Amino acid sequence: MRRLPAIVILLLASLVAAGQDLASFEKRITVKKLPNGLTVLVCERHEAPVFSFFTHVDAGSAQDPKGKGGLAHMFEHMAFKGTDKIGSTNYAAEKIALRKVEQAFAAYEAERLKPVGQDKKKLAELKKAWQDAVEAADKYAELNKFSEILERNGVEDMNAFTSLDETGYFYSLPTNRLELWAYMESERFLHPVLRQFYKERDVVYEERRMRVDSSPIGRLVENFQAAAFVAHPYHNEGVGWPSEIEALSATDASNFFSKYYVPTNMVVTVVGDVTPQQVLPVVEKYFGRLPARPKPEPLDTVEPPQEAERETILREASQPLFLEGYHRPDYRDPDDAVYDAISDLLSSGRTSRLYRALVRDKKIAVQAEGFSGFPGNKYPNLFAFFVVPSRGHTPQEIAKAVHEEIDKLIHQDVSDEELKMVKRRIRAELIRSLADNEGLAQNLGTVQSRYGDWRELFRQVDRVDKVSKADIRRVAAKVFTAQNRTSAITETAAAAAQGGQQ
Repeated sequence: MRRLPAIVILLLASLVAAGQDLASFEKRITVKKLPNGLTVLVCERHEAPVFSFFTHVDAGSAQDPKGKGGLAHMFEHMAFKGTDKIGSTNYAAEKIALRKVEQAFAAYEAERLKPVGQDKKKLAELKKAWQDAVEAADKYAELNKFSEILERNGVEDMNAFTSLDETGYFYSLPTNRLELWAYMESERFLHPVLRQFYKERDVVYEERRMRVDSSPIGRLVENFQAAAFVAHPYHNEGVGWPSEIEALSATDASNFFSKYYVPTNMVVTVVGDVTPQQVLPVVEKYFGRLPARPKPEPLDTVEPPQEAERETILREASQPLFLEGYHRPDYRDPDDAVYDAISDLLSSGRTSRLYRALVRDKKIAVQAEGFSGFPGNKYPNLFAFFVVPSRGHTPQEIAKAVHEEIDKLIHQDVSDEELKMVKRRIRAELIRSLADNEGLAQNLGTVQSRYGDWRELFRQVDRVDKVSKADIRRVAAKVFTAQNRTSAITETAAAAAQGGQQ
């Protein structure tokens, strides 16, 4: 994300505080809901002849069906594989070949998952038949065709993400490619073709290996989430368990798409050198083709209150790590702005409390931060603390130091200057997030989806301005309790063994 000079940030932040930026954006933003239920948001920004878009799908890994972890992430990958018109040398033949792949995989899985009486010879034959079907279907695939078309037309920053809360797609193009964008983006949600699914599944499996299985921090986070959440899907890291990834099929991904990629569950935001008069007719022409379907039912699993402290200890050949979390309500809670203020107070830069206490003064850590909204914020989540101890110091020392800082929050008022700096930094961070078309599109689209009104992006700053010293003490005392605490630490295996011998 592009950084603005500090003086510019402060000047713009003062405008936000005065409410002038909200008024300015209200003049430049148009919101329209299409007959099929899709919400479209257009923001004019005429500094350069380009535009960025963001497609927000209100479904993420938390919506993965039971036993099919990683499915939301898997479909995100498949959304770049093209359509019935893009990415195939002969789609009529490819369609038949892909159907045979699914039939062969279903037969293979039925035999593989037999609890008793599995026929190993038959299993090998079914596996070969499935792999042969995959090879036959792959002959029709034109690799990376979707991306190549956009690259030839000047695309920048083409990417996507899947979190536990949502899925997003984005890139930027010259303004004179607006209709090309509308066609391409609508087509991949109108006629997606899940070609080369099983090869891409191997890519996702490798992502899991790199992010979790081969990463000390990844393993710690996965175990931490599993301990902190016993009922809610936040107990899963999001990329899926190995056995689940191995069993995913293109049919599963197609069913996920049909349920969640519906117009009523999506927001499309366009920001840049465009006008509503340009964008809306084009969006209606192409995105209006998406069939109207009911919005999927909301996730109704609620994490029960935590009644006892939980602790997880990993002993590995790695450096020590400390991770601790406390349950808090979701983003709609009246105290959400207070959590933002506490997070900034503890973790924003070298003047933050955790950095000064643990890194600068006590020198027991090389990294220390406290942050709200982990592992997501759409549902009740965690305020978490993550610390990397410095050489020779233990997670137990870190826990003691972190709890001392928590006690200060509970029993001592923050200073006037600290509170003033917190509010100033949060305003400045908002300005940074709006500095370019891409950041603005993502912010507006996400907030529009969550609240039904993009203006809440600016109202959050107003709510932070109203946070008092008493609010910080009250919320800290309510949330940062031992009963509400889950901790996960990594101890160096050798050090842990020595400690056990003493």
